[in-house]
Amino acid sequence: MSDPSVPDRVDALEIRAAHNERSLDEMNEVLLAQWKEIERLTRLVTRLEDRLAEAEDRVTSRVSR
Repeated sequence: MSDPSVPDRVDALEIRAAHNERSLDEMNEVLLAQWKEIERLTRLVTRLEDRLAEAEDRVTSRVSR
């Protein structure tokens, strides 16, 4: 069995590089989508915290009357 020729090795490396680039692009897309979802959920939690605080204030003010 002989070693692959230099052009064959270069071709194999180019194929691997292209595959890695495609994988990186896909991971970037997933990361961006997850980041957007985290931002959305963070805003939702903030709104829910505000609503809870308002509800607690209403209950507290009714109890203290």
